[in-house]
Formats: sequence, C-alpha cells, structure tokens
Amino acid sequence: MSTTVAPRSSQPVPEAVDGEVHVGPIGRLGRYTATHFRTVLVGWLLVALVLGFFAPKVEKALSGAGWEASGSQSAQARKLVERDFVGLGSYGLMTVVYSPTQTIGSPAFRSAIAGVEQTLRSNRAVRTVLAPAPGLSISADGHTAIVQAGAARDPNGMVAAADSLKGTLHKLSSGGVVVNLTGAAGMWSDFNAANRSAMLKSEVISWPVTLGIMLLAFGSLVAAGLPLMLTMVGLLAAAGSLYLGTLITPISIWAMNFALMFALALGIDYALFLVMRFRGAFFGSDLDAEQATAVTMDTAGKAVLFSGVTVLISLTAVMLVPSPAFRSMSLGIMLAVIFVLAATLTLLPAVLTKLGPKVDKLSLPWVKSNPPALHRSTRFAAWGERLWRHPLRYGLAALIVLLVLAYPVTQLKTSMPSIKVVPSSDSSRIGYNQVQAAMGPGATGPLQIVAPAADAAAVARLAKGDPGIAQVMPTQPGSGGLALVTAIPRQDPSNPAVGATIERLRGELPAGALLGGAVAENHDLQSLLASKTSLVIGVVLVLGFLLLLFALQAPLLAAAGVLTNLLATGAAFGVSKWIFQDGDLHSLLGFQPQGFLDAWGPVFFFAMIFAISMDYTMFLLSSAKEHWDRSHDAKDAMVNAMAHSGRVVFAAAAVMVAVFFTFAISGPLPPKEMGIILGVAVLLDAALVRLLLLPVLLRLMGARAWYLPRWARRLLPDVRFGH
Repeated sequence: MSTTVAPRSSQPVPEAVDGEVHVGPIGRLGRYTATHFRTVLVGWLLVALVLGFFAPKVEKALSGAGWEASGSQSAQARKLVERDFVGLGSYGLMTVVYSPTQTIGSPAFRSAIAGVEQTLRSNRAVRTVLAPAPGLSISADGHTAIVQAGAARDPNGMVAAADSLKGTLHKLSSGGVVVNLTGAAGMWSDFNAANRSAMLKSEVISWPVTLGIMLLAFGSLVAAGLPLMLTMVGLLAAAGSLYLGTLITPISIWAMNFALMFALALGIDYALFLVMRFRGAFFGSDLDAEQATAVTMDTAGKAVLFSGVTVLISLTAVMLVPSPAFRSMSLGIMLAVIFVLAATLTLLPAVLTKLGPKVDKLSLPWVKSNPPALHRSTRFAAWGERLWRHPLRYGLAALIVLLVLAYPVTQLKTSMPSIKVVPSSDSSRIGYNQVQAAMGPGATGPLQIVAPAADAAAVARLAKGDPGIAQVMPTQPGSGGLALVTAIPRQDPSNPAVGATIERLRGELPAGALLGGAVAENHDLQSLLASKTSLVIGVVLVLGFLLLLFALQAPLLAAAGVLTNLLATGAAFGVSKWIFQDGDLHSLLGFQPQGFLDAWGPVFFFAMIFAISMDYTMFLLSSAKEHWDRSHDAKDAMVNAMAHSGRVVFAAAAVMVAVFFTFAISGPLPPKEMGIILGVAVLLDAALVRLLLLPVLLRLMGARAWYLPRWARRLLPDVRFGH
C-alpha cells in the first residue's frame, strides 16, 4: 500500500512502509502524541496544575533590583558601607521633605520630618535613621531637607521596602509641605511599577489584536485559538518555574515581562508553522489525521525544534554578562521558550490529531473553497518566480535600504538609564528634581569612597582637588578600621563627565580604597556591558552558524542566514538611533529623549532579535532544503520555499510586529525601546530579508548554496526536512 499527497499541494510524497508513512525521530514523537492523546493531555494538565499553583505568587517573589556588575568595585564598596556604616549605601532610603513657602524651622515642616523619621524607624528594612543636618542634608534656603535611612536588607529587599513605604510617606504631606521617597531604591520601585502597568496595558491591547491577525491567517477560529493555548500553557508553566527559582536565587521582575512576550511571540510562530503544515497534509492528501501529524512533525516539527534550540543558544550567550538582572531575565525567557517548545512538540500535535477536520471549525467563508492552498500560496510562488527572473533588481534595492538604515549604528551612543525613564508624576522623580534644584545637579548621585581610616584625610584632599567634584562631605568613621568619604559630583548622574570623574579618582586613590555609590554602580555596569557586547555577539553568530550548518548541511547557506540576520539587526538599531538618541518621533511616542540608547540594548536586544530572526530563517530554509533534497533543482527549492513558507513568515511577522508595537505606545522608556527595536527588526527581517534578500541569495548561489565538502559530509549527520 502506498500513500501519496495530492500533486496540486506540491508537497514531497511520503513513503509508506507496512501501511505507515516512514518518518524520523521527531515524526515518531508526533505519531506517539497522536496515538496517546490522554497521556499527553494528563501530563500537561499535571504540569499546569502543579506549576500553576505557584504562578500567582511569582510577581511578589521577583526582585526589583539586580542591575549591577557582580564583583565590581562599586558592588564591593556598597557591601562594605552596608556592613560598617549602618547601611547608608546606595540602596539606603532617601526621603525628601520640601515646601516652596515654608522652611525647616516652621511647625508644619518639623512635623513632616518627625512623621518621616517615625515611619522609617518602624520599618524592619531600616537599620538607622539620620535626621536632616545643616550643610549636609538641608538646603541653604531651608526649603528642602533629606531624611536618610540605612538599609537593613539587600538591594532587592530595599526596593520591596520602597514599594511599601513610598505611599505611606507621601501621605505625610500636609500644610504646603510635600514628602517624596527617592534614591536608587525609590527610583527602581517607581520604574518597576510603571513597567508592570505598561506590560498589563500592552497585554490588554495585544491579545485581541493577535487573535484578529491569527483569525485572518488561519481562517478558522478553532485553529487561531491553538497558538493562544500554547502561549497560556507555556506562560503558566514558566511563571510557576520562576517562582520556584526565586526560592534558590533572586530573579528580576523583568524576567516575567520578557517571558510573557516571548511565550506569546514564539507560541504563535511555532503553532502557525505546524498548523499550516498539518492542514496542508490533512486536507490536501489522502492521509488520515494521525499520519498527517507524523508528516507535519517530521518536517515542520523538526524546523521548530531547531528554531527553539537557536533561541535558547542566543539567550545562553547573554549569560556571559555577570549581572544578576541580565542572567535572570535570560533565564525567564529560556523557561518560557522551553515550555512553549515542549508544548508545541507534544501537546499541539496531540490536539491537532484529536481535532482532525474540526481544526477548521468556525471558519471564515473562503477557507474551505480550496483546502490544498492552505499549505501552498500561489501568490508567494509567483513572488518567488519574479525574484528568480529579476534577482538583482530586487536584491540590490533591499540591500541598499538595509545598509542605509544600518549606517547610523556607527554613531550610536549608549548609557545607563537616567531619571527620565521614571514617569514625571512619580514621587522618586519629583524628589530627585527637588534635590537637584536645591543642592546642585550632582547631589542625587553622591560618590562613596571607602578607605582605611589612616588614608581618609588623603582621600578627602584628593576628592576636593578633583575638577569633577563640587563638594566633599565630612568624613564618617566606621567599624572595622574604615572611613567613608562622600563626594558630590558637579554634573547630573547621567552626564558622561561623571563617568570620567569616577575613572580619574580610581586611578589616583590609594591602594585599598574603593569608590562606589549608585552612579558608580551604573558606570561599572555600563562598562561591563560595553566590554561584553562583542563577545556576546560573536558567540551568538558562531553558534547560530554552527546550528544552521548542522540543520541545512550547507555552509554557504548557513553563512548567508547568519549575515542577513546581522544586517537586519543593524538596520533595527540604526532606526533606534534616530528615534531614541536623536529624539525623532519622541512627541508621537510620548517620551523624553535621553540622547543615548539604554546600555543593555546592544547586548540583550541583539540576542532577542537574532533569536527571532532565526525563526524565520529556519522556516524558510528548512522548506528550501526539503525541496532541494527531493529535486536537486535550485529554482524548485527557492520558489517552493517561498510558496510553502512565505505566508507563514508573513503572518508570524505581522503578529510579532503588532505585539511588539503595543509596548511602544505604553509605559516608561525602556519598554518603548524594546517594542520599537524588536518590532522594527521583525518588520525589516520579514519584509526585506526573509521574503526578498535571502531568496535572491538562493537564486544567485544556485546549486552552490547546497554544496557540502566531503570532509564535512563525513562529520555531519544526515538531517532532512522531507521524505
């Protein structure tokens, strides 16, 4: 008995052995899930129930800090200050009491200060409270005073304390006197809250938009709901796993935000690719649902597996940055990817088999008119034919556009985020501005120099003589034979001149002295990111090339896939330079330009963009390899790759762009950066690279694209995406 696929669907013809389609390991996994629906369903229900039990607890368990360079001089200095100077380090609490009409001597002002001191002393996260002192924490005009509180917990604990205290402290405002909590802990508290609100707003917008696009792409409400099922299962499992992870090590709240975004984006990508292939195999042939699932998993499922591994590899490279926030964010995304990938390879094929023809239930009117066209698009086939006839006309145009967009990357500046990332109405930003107005721009970013007590006088003289220092506070003696010298820079903490001051002082300080403070911690993290960017990018490119080589068995094509990914990424960062560094479109998008891109962008967003781009690369080139292995005809491989995967890439990109751009219209600046950069990257990658430039390269390389040296043929396993 032989089973053939209808010729009009243009799919490779499966071979039948003993009445079954012959498939590889992934296909056999698909067949197993197809024939063991109850086992698979019960397994995933157990995963959802167990991890779902912990999922609601994750938000309160995630940390609000972690933005530091582990082991840096500033991190060491903070730990010494917290230990030997009653916790008055960079994450100590700073409460600003201000009145435009009253001064420190008025009853209302004194009452507000007393209330602040009492509130702070009653909190277990506070180790000590320092009352405002003339010349130190009271402005010259007497209208502004600062109450300082030493930290009794680590940075994550102090951000949590700021969460609980800032509202209570602000309620102490009365009689024309205003109270605001600021400082590093207060700013991260406000920023995380604004970010969380932005994410929720984006979710409300993105879910219905996503469902609408999915309905148009699938033509069936049942089929359109499958990606959302994967997303919800993956996110629920990832959230529960993150909570369990917090019992072992602090995990950034951003890990959950990015996990949500990637679960939605990749769940849709993977489900779109598999469901499209299943419908083409089931409706366009004589295969039953079980065999159609096996064929789907042996082809599209294999491509999804390689794509998921590529995403994990890209994110693993970010782990090379020794910063708790970066590593935990990568961990959050990787957990979401692992669960979504696992659900795609097991739960989705089981559900598809169970649904069978019901996958098209609640269809749009035109869906059932031509079932085989569900897998092969005549429009994209015609587009492939056009590119084959006129490769240079279209290829050069796409290349020129991408190079023009990528050129601004050569002038890209990066820095750690300034106070502008916090909403202007939040207490930390209001207090920050009040301190700067009353005591100078550098007052919000003091440098803390911890030195042996014997060197304290020399350190103070050195700091006073530095041109970047406006004021040096009286030396504070501490326990353990140490002394603390606090120096106030002349410039705002986000000014590059402060970084130069830090480096200059460190080069002159005596041995054993450590320079820290919140601004120094940002400086050290920025320096760390700059030093690791090339390494992360290099590792991602090399591992991406090796994985493509393993999957495609074609060195030239693997190199083309990686280089075109790099081109699309450069173009996206070029656009981000215009928008965020130069301030173009800032009025439309509703943000204040900082004059630079946030320093984590080049490392973190590069890995994310590359991971997403590899999705489309794998979808397109795995289809091309499937047809090349069958016909060994370069034109057949290129045109049919466009015909079979072009619509999938187009629909998946449309969903991702819609999801990412929802982040651009809400919340503080970093989510806007993420939404714009990722959205533009996906748009350029799909429109100019995967559906234009890469097919043109396939055309120009011809059969050479698939050349594999004999020595490599002996080393690499035989990977095929067809039968």
